[in-house]
Amino acid sequence: HEQLLKMMEERMMDVEQKLRLVKRLLQDKVNQLKEQLSKNTRADVMVKDLYVENAQLLKALEVTEQRQKTAERKNYLLEEKIANLNRIVKNLASPSFSP
Repeated sequence: HEQLLKMMEERMMDVEQKLRLVKRLLQDKVNQLKEQLSKNTRADVMVKDLYVENAQLLKALEVTEQRQKTAERKNYLLEEKIANLNRIVKNLASPSFSP
């Protein structure tokens, strides 16, 4: 009977030791997961910041493209005015040089 009791105690100690090992492994895994969660949270914040920055850059690009189109239109109109003025000057100068 005592031998059985001693065997049971040894098994119990072995089980406790394995349980402590499993508990330590689980704690390590919990720590890893906490660290990963922290990294993921920081990455999520960075992604959100980049999303906002990207939206701002797209808006700035849109405004810049609109300004460029306006400048191109104004440039085209100025070139037309210059061409018309050149024609007027040419027409005005022509009769004065003709005999």
